[in-house]
Amino acid sequence: MHLGVGSASADAEAAQANVRAGACADELLKMSELSERTGVSAGTIRYYLREGLLGEGGDIVRTSRNMAYYPVDYVERIKLIKRLQHQRYMPLRVIKDALEDDPDRVSALIELEDRFLERVLQREESSGRVLVAEAAERYQVPRNVLDRLSEIGVLTPARGGYDADDVKIVEAIASFRAGGYEETLGFTVYETLRYREALEPLVVEEVSLLLDRLARGEVDVERAIEIVEAGAEPLRALIGAMHSKLLLAELRRQRRR
Repeated sequence: MHLGVGSASADAEAAQANVRAGACADELLKMSELSERTGVSAGTIRYYLREGLLGEGGDIVRTSRNMAYYPVDYVERIKLIKRLQHQRYMPLRVIKDALEDDPDRVSALIELEDRFLERVLQREESSGRVLVAEAAERYQVPRNVLDRLSEIGVLTPARGGYDADDVKIVEAIASFRAGGYEETLGFTVYETLRYREALEPLVVEEVSLLLDRLARGEVDVERAIEIVEAGAEPLRALIGAMHSKLLLAELRRQRRR
């Protein structure tokens, strides 16, 4: 009996020695080290493990009943889970599904969103927001029209007023109205929803393509943001030109009918 215990202890020590020897090639961490690097308690990490948020656990090296070593890849994964929970307010069930689908893509999305939001905030700080009342007066758009555009989500004013994109939308609405697109002819603010609904699938596809390239390492986040920013104005011109071309083609088609 005594020999059996000694043998088990020797096996455990040998296993731990093998783990430490292999750590140089593929670093492994104790639970305490994993907790220290991530800023997440050991109890929470064990909960993540039980819930399958860190995978199936096949890459965990267990040297005894109470001792295990974890791959260093867990550090970034745990940090990502923490960010999704506390910054994006995502429930763990949703996080698990997203990470099982494509963890690299989720990580790329979060980094892109954070950096893009940082750029947007910098742009707002440099240019400032335009008050709703000021925009109504500047562009001669009735306040009730602007309010309805906000109600349907086309405009999204914050406490400080409109951001740069909202101002451009208001300016475009003003140009439409100046050209005769008014309520008296049946052109209401709800017409803008048609364009939003047409553009949304295109934007979803555009972001999906960009995220795929980010996740595969074909382009870094900074370059992705530069591409998005550089393409904004040419895209507006492209959409405008294609709209004019399609409008003329449809008029001709209607005439033939």
